[in-house]
Amino acid sequence: MPKLTKRVVDAAVPAENDVFVWDEDVKGFGLKVTPSGGKSYVLQYRTIEGRSRRYRIGRHGSPWTVDGAREKAKELLHGIANGADPLADRAAARTAATVADLADLYLSEGPASRPNKKPRSWETDRALLKAHIRPLLGTRTVKSLTRTDIGRFQMDVAEGKSARATDAKRGGKRVVGGKGIAARATATLKAMLSFAAERGIITESPAIGVRLLKQEKVERFLSEKEVAQLADAITKLEDAAKLPPAYAGIFRMLMLTGCRLGEIEGLQWDWIDAERGMIRFPDSKTGAKVTPLPSPTADVLALFPRREGDPFVFPATRGAWGRISGIPKAWRDVRTAAEMPELRLHDLRHSFASFAVADGAALYLVGKILGHKQASTTEIYAHLRDDPLKAVADATAKKIAAAMKGSVKPE
Repeated sequence: MPKLTKRVVDAAVPAENDVFVWDEDVKGFGLKVTPSGGKSYVLQYRTIEGRSRRYRIGRHGSPWTVDGAREKAKELLHGIANGADPLADRAAARTAATVADLADLYLSEGPASRPNKKPRSWETDRALLKAHIRPLLGTRTVKSLTRTDIGRFQMDVAEGKSARATDAKRGGKRVVGGKGIAARATATLKAMLSFAAERGIITESPAIGVRLLKQEKVERFLSEKEVAQLADAITKLEDAAKLPPAYAGIFRMLMLTGCRLGEIEGLQWDWIDAERGMIRFPDSKTGAKVTPLPSPTADVLALFPRREGDPFVFPATRGAWGRISGIPKAWRDVRTAAEMPELRLHDLRHSFASFAVADGAALYLVGKILGHKQASTTEIYAHLRDDPLKAVADATAKKIAAAMKGSVKPE
């Protein structure tokens, strides 16, 4: 078995059946000569399951020289050793001609290649693909996309070109634009195109080098008066049977704990250690964590007795997905009744932190309660530490100013 060289390739002659000339250096790499005289480079390999497969690298001639084909064979063998299957990837590539096709492939097979990405993140990707990427780019072929196209897509979303109303029967939601949504949608598009490059659908992601839009973060902190106003709105809607008790309970728990929505709406009884006043989350946005369970939450939890066969604290009101699907509309009703139309659910978490910091709590401890992994994440509350200092300074200065006025006497 010789080493494949240009001389060996040129000397290979056709026969009645296909002729194979295998390379002595790279296992499985060879030249195929058809009865008609066509010559192409191939790679014979076994999948991780043990199936024997043959991959056609390309026809001999430009651009495939024997040396180039050999390097490609080495590259493929490296991937095969790590579980890849070039033939399966090529078949998948044929079914991902358009961006819409690629989106289907990404959502169905992407989780296997990104096992550490959380299910909620995949649901977010699915929503962004449906709302923005499919409407604006779905019919485009993946291979035709350029960096300019990706940048233009981001600006189009920011300007609201994908914004539209959805079915009013499902809560009257709207697909909106803006810098934040545009950046998140573009990040999802970049991740999907990286996946396409890994699968060999494209040679390189056209999104490389595209910078995501930055938005000014407007942090909303509730005052004590606003907290009372919001709590009153929740109670009145619940009493009028316009707000399911489960949602009212979730909103109250968010106000009292500073937890994220996903942590509370999916809270399970087995995670609660009432004796020690702790919630032990087996998973969260930042991984497993233990967070304090403040004593005032006992009054909220007492309204939801444990149900046999149901591990969740708050019962779903719309079936398996009720815990998630009904909350956005319920929150819109609450903030409208409280006359705070701009208030986001996540602002309840910010407000919890703001009350703690303004009361003198150390940023490190506030970060531990909120489950921040990086201290820099908690720094957005640093300015609130100045509020008590300012109050003292103001009171002192007023006294001094009054004394100064009293001591100034005209001559």
